Amino acid sequence: MERTLVILKPDALQRQLVGRIITRFEEKGLQIVACKMMQMSRDLAERHYAVHKGKPFYASLIEYIISGPVMVVVLQAAGVIEMTRKMMGATFGFQAEPGTIRGDFGASRGLNLIHGSDSPQAAQTEIKLFFADTELIDYQLSGSGWIYGKAQD
Repeated sequence: MERTLVILKPDALQRQLVGRIITRFEEKGLQIVACKMMQMSRDLAERHYAVHKGKPFYASLIEYIISGPVMVVVLQAAGVIEMTRKMMGATFGFQAEPGTIRGDFGASRGLNLIHGSDSPQAAQTEIKLFFADTELIDYQLSGSGWIYGKAQD
């Protein structure tokens, strides 16, 4: 099973969208294996967004992500990275398709509600930034056969 990191950003929490967003992932059949609310430190934000260092939007991205609490979630499923990226929609809410998280809840270029890992390598690195191995809970969803079919990947 593949895992991904999802961060519900400060605007998602301030707008009280956490439950609605998490519900979408659960209704899709994605399994939550870790979850916590936190105030991201500048140091952690800079490590998380290190790939963007030097880009024009880097400083404002760091200020945005540390401006309020975030909800950090690890989701698991076969193909979870591709699924969550599709569910999130285009980066900017005003460009995102209706039916996606950003398309339904976002209108801003700078406030885009949610982050999701973009590759298996990024997911592995990002998960380790936010969670110790002991915080990732392995368990079987009782209805997984009804979500993925009898033969799971």
